[in-house]
Amino acid sequence: MRFSLSALLAIGLAGLQLLAVLAVVFSSYVTSERVLLDHARSLLSDVGTNTAEHSKGFLDPARGAAELAARLAQHKVVASDDPNQLELFLFQQLQITPQFSGLYFGGEDGSFVYVMRSDGPGPYRSKLITFPNGQRRVEFVWRNEDFSRVRDELDPTDTFDPRSRPWYDRAKKSLTTIWTDPYIFFSSQQPGITLAAPVLEGSSNIKGVVGVDIEISNISEFLARLKIGKSGKALIINRNGDVIAHPDQSLIKIRDNQGTLRFVSIDEFGDPIARAAFSEPDKSIGFPVKEELFSEFTIGHRDYIADVMPVISEQLPWTIAVYAQQDDFIGEIKRNRAKNVWIAVMVAAITGVAGLILANYIYQPVRAFAVRSALISQGEADPSEPLPRTYKELSQANESLVQQIVARKKAEREYGQTFNLSSRAMAQISSRTGRFIRVNAKLCQVTGYSSEELLSMRYTDLIAPQDKGKLTPLSELSDDTFAINNDMRILRKDGALINLSVNAILIRDQAGNPLHAVVTMDDITMVKAREQEIVRLNRDLSHLARGNTMGEMAAGLAHELNQPLASIAQNADTGLLVVGNAGNSAPELREILEEIEQQSLRAGEIIRALRGFISKDEIHISEFDLAELLEQSRLLVHAEAIEANVRIRSELPGDLPMVRANRIQIAQVLVNLLRNAIEAIAEANSPIREITIRGTARNGMIEVRIEDTGPGISPEINLFTKFETTKKTGMGLGLSICRSMIDANDGKMWLDETYTQGARFCFTVPAAGGDGSKIAPKAV
Repeated sequence: MRFSLSALLAIGLAGLQLLAVLAVVFSSYVTSERVLLDHARSLLSDVGTNTAEHSKGFLDPARGAAELAARLAQHKVVASDDPNQLELFLFQQLQITPQFSGLYFGGEDGSFVYVMRSDGPGPYRSKLITFPNGQRRVEFVWRNEDFSRVRDELDPTDTFDPRSRPWYDRAKKSLTTIWTDPYIFFSSQQPGITLAAPVLEGSSNIKGVVGVDIEISNISEFLARLKIGKSGKALIINRNGDVIAHPDQSLIKIRDNQGTLRFVSIDEFGDPIARAAFSEPDKSIGFPVKEELFSEFTIGHRDYIADVMPVISEQLPWTIAVYAQQDDFIGEIKRNRAKNVWIAVMVAAITGVAGLILANYIYQPVRAFAVRSALISQGEADPSEPLPRTYKELSQANESLVQQIVARKKAEREYGQTFNLSSRAMAQISSRTGRFIRVNAKLCQVTGYSSEELLSMRYTDLIAPQDKGKLTPLSELSDDTFAINNDMRILRKDGALINLSVNAILIRDQAGNPLHAVVTMDDITMVKAREQEIVRLNRDLSHLARGNTMGEMAAGLAHELNQPLASIAQNADTGLLVVGNAGNSAPELREILEEIEQQSLRAGEIIRALRGFISKDEIHISEFDLAELLEQSRLLVHAEAIEANVRIRSELPGDLPMVRANRIQIAQVLVNLLRNAIEAIAEANSPIREITIRGTARNGMIEVRIEDTGPGISPEINLFTKFETTKKTGMGLGLSICRSMIDANDGKMWLDETYTQGARFCFTVPAAGGDGSKIAPKAV
């Protein structure tokens, strides 16, 4: 990719200016943001600390009051066994401490004194459980501010026992002041907590427990008054995950399945921001935390910051949690950053325009130099003309460039002449598309196409389909030393197939990228034809030599077998003469000797037929019975048919005329066709293994048809061509010689391609007394 120098200068100047301004803006923003976020964390931490101190300050009076009452009762300043005096003391403590909702004392004997605030008929109500004369008495008394009675009533059905309550049991076991977990008071339905202190007699004996009920809704009111940014909030979470204080008190209470009020867990809290900050699984916050923990999170495309404090104390295992929106602290700086970015863009645009004007002024001499160089390269300007005014550095570059251009144009001219006038076919082919980009006259002559036609074609359009894989795709060439040396066939424009020797090299640029391939081609069609003819003649000579050798071996074997067979026949005849003279010999012996004589004579006939089959003597034309000749031919292949389990069936009509031809040659044709049929059926493992011979007389000729149940003949094979065969070990001469023999006897031989049950070979020979009587002897 090429870039304009003027554009690069303008973009460079404007870009540097923009980067400088943005660097200042963003560095200032990042620094300010970090400082403000640190300040926000400090603010949240202060809120948590203040909330914890307020909670302790709110609950400390209750601890003091309970422990004071316990000590007074313990030292008998206030008699714990005097309900009236104890009620008065608890009444006074309740009056002076507004955060208390009730005080009570439960005795070890089951007695109970409870003073609480009431909605009526008096502002205070006392519950007294005593045992006068051993009888349980439960009395409710409503009093005014001056402790005067307003109303009283007895409740004999009340079964309350302070000793069964959790606060009594825990204080008794620990023998120290204890705090209960916060819960919702039944009467006021407000959140509260209970503090209980034991009244001891001695060091380990307990007389009773003093308890204080404290409403903690005031803590939620305190949280509501806190100002944490614009939308921040603080809440208090108990160690079991219950939210016990929140600015919105309606969110912390919920009724369970039994209709009892309870605190809401942080996992089901109605404040989605608090739930996302302190409850989501990815926050990994487990209550209580051991140290102050800050976190940041996003909800609804808004960023928040959160702080979780350690528990207030061991007695009050409450966690103070605070969150606020980050924009409450850094929103203004974000908006200021956006303004600064737009200012930076405007400054960059102004400086970019100025830079473009300056770059254009600087670039003018360079542009003039580039235009002149291009004109010289195209031959439209004279390199000797003086150079326009330009920079000093460009003058030296101009001289070098002009020299290179002159040298290049000279080399191109010489190469072009060599290319166009070459006696070899040459072409330049695109490495990307494979199209011809330049061709010479010789290539047009070889292919028959004009140069315009070739320039619109790819090199693969010329290659014969079977040779397309021989030429490596030019896009896959990987090194400068690559060369193609292949022989391949191409199709001329007139459809003729010619052979070419192809040599190709790939030309690359300085970066190693392929430019084009230079291809040279030589017509070697005649050379290939001569090579093929030599190969064919060598093959024919080899096959003929093998056939001649086999014929000589067969003739010698027939001659050697004829003598022992003649001796066997003579001995069998002598044996019959001896048996006939003896007169009392067994009939079975005569039958055996007769069978030996018949079989030896039959073997002699087979040997004579074999000698006649391979005889090279002069051809003699004679008249003979075709059925008799067929039977003799069956004898020659009888053993092979038995071994292959093939049945040979003759359906020649009884009135078939005599044949006038060379008996030996027709016998050779029959034997060859029968043997081929037997082998075809055996190799195909046909279920029906049968050969049928039929014959008819027509127009002075006898037509013979030999049908088999084998696999048939593939139409791709030219059976009557020399050395074409369907057998793995065949020589390919049998059918070719058979046709020559039939032709020598004025007949015809062919394969019936309409027959689909196997193969059917047909031939004709002249009938005796017909036109065939004029046959003259012919050599095969």
